[in-house]
Amino acid sequence: MKYVLVIPDGCADEPQDALGGKTPLQSANVPHMDAVVAEGILGRTDTVPASMPSGSDVGTMSLFGYDPLVYHTGRAPLEAAAQGIELGPHDWAIRCNFVTIADGNMASFTASQLPNDVGAELVALLQEATAEEPQWEFHQGVSYRNLLIYRAKDADDRPFDTGTSTTPPHDLTDQPIEHDLPSGRGSELLLDLMERSKKLFTKSAENQKRTDGQPPATQIWLWGQGSRPALKPFLEQFNKTGAVITAVDLLRGLGRLLGWDVIEVEGATGYIDTDYAAKGRAAIETLKNTDFVVVHVEATDEASHEGEVEEKVKALENIDEHIVGPVHGYLKSQGDYRILVCPDHPTFLRTKTHSHGYVPFAICGKNVRPDQAGSYDEITAGASNLLLPKGHQLMPFFFGTSS
Repeated sequence: MKYVLVIPDGCADEPQDALGGKTPLQSANVPHMDAVVAEGILGRTDTVPASMPSGSDVGTMSLFGYDPLVYHTGRAPLEAAAQGIELGPHDWAIRCNFVTIADGNMASFTASQLPNDVGAELVALLQEATAEEPQWEFHQGVSYRNLLIYRAKDADDRPFDTGTSTTPPHDLTDQPIEHDLPSGRGSELLLDLMERSKKLFTKSAENQKRTDGQPPATQIWLWGQGSRPALKPFLEQFNKTGAVITAVDLLRGLGRLLGWDVIEVEGATGYIDTDYAAKGRAAIETLKNTDFVVVHVEATDEASHEGEVEEKVKALENIDEHIVGPVHGYLKSQGDYRILVCPDHPTFLRTKTHSHGYVPFAICGKNVRPDQAGSYDEITAGASNLLLPKGHQLMPFFFGTSS
């Protein structure tokens, strides 16, 4: 028995005037997703508890069958795991974005997709500036995505706690930042580093005059802090081996913490220019030796963050054509299977941010009795009686569906 979960990140949305009152899912030509619905069942689930900030760290933890209210400690620890950074029992990981602030507004939460070589120089400047403060470690990631680690001296050296509040920079696109700076315990440490980075970044000639013509990164933005999570291995939880295909560190890290194989795919960028077909081929190859394969695609979420409605529709169509179609076809040719399509959370084009609310899921395969639905979209799912109020209920439901 083989199982596949396809995650079109943040694809759930609202009706758009630009699409004649349809959602991107309704507007997109997605015959393979529609086929999953027609051959199976369509429902809704809520992956992000109302008390938690909406994001892929919370949403995917729910999708994988783990209650985020129990297991979630923060986004950054998952990304640390992706980079193979070991956290001690009292250490903290903090996400470190390179951003562009203009006139007090978040002009770009990605510093206009900062090139890796420029990012490496900025990380080196940050590490050099904190050389006499050994508790701080800066680790380069990809483009604008980096990590800051706080190494605690002992159990009493814990500058942050669950009351420390930070805001994801992608929630502030084109908005003022003054009311969303870090607050609570330890916030003065984060604010100090953010302020110091402003002067440091002016020292990089490559940053100040980028070859791609984009504005420079003006500072770091610190957020998503957390300590090391304790997750029960997926094999013990569900008796299934697993693998994840993604270009996003937090999914890589969560996969590693669950004991999955993390499959690297050449051409997978975590952006709208990702190689969808390569991801589809990698999923098929991975299925030959693994019970359960997750294919995560960030492109739909990125399109929403940038307010690009046409790019979101195009990304959905690419996911459908190059991933859902070929993978479903392969599964049918090999024997017993189930396939699940579900985003991790909504991301609205209107607000350019992650949102709370129900997302549509579709399941078909062995022992899944088809219902009357025929298309994969939020509106059709809204009419379904199949409702899972807690997102972490979906995975056991997927593995045990009988009707």
